[in-house]
Amino acid sequence: MVGGSRIRQIGWALVLGICFALLLALTFKVNAVKSDVRLAERQIIAAQQAKLMLDTEFETRASQQQLSDWNAVEFGYAAPRADQYLESERQLAVLGTPRGIDAPDPVRVALNRPAPESESLFAEWMDDEGADSASRPERRELAAASGLAERLASPAVGMAAVAEVSQ
Repeated sequence: MVGGSRIRQIGWALVLGICFALLLALTFKVNAVKSDVRLAERQIIAAQQAKLMLDTEFETRASQQQLSDWNAVEFGYAAPRADQYLESERQLAVLGTPRGIDAPDPVRVALNRPAPESESLFAEWMDDEGADSASRPERRELAAASGLAERLASPAVGMAAVAEVSQ
């Protein structure tokens, strides 16, 4: 009986060894499949990003005519011309030289914009008191002044408007 028990122990050890080997093989197979799934997920994400980039590129190229129209009407940008570039470093260095002693002052141009329709942000509040602008000679004089210099030349009108706002 001792011999049969020894054979039984060896049989169980072999069965456990085979089960352990099968479990190890199954674990490796599962890990290999998981790795393949992760690789496929990464490829799917990369394909989605490429698709998104191509969609954006397609939409941009499809709207280039609209962008060109906006550029021509709204912005006024133009492609650089050949005469806008410098031919050498010497031309660039000439641009940085200071003005000569008897050189004229640079021309400065200011933008002349028309006066806004209402003379201030508070114009509609000040007119809500029931008096129209025809009854106020200061208001008519201020409205008739076309430029800033004329408005600043009559400080009484400006002070009257400030006094009305403060009340």
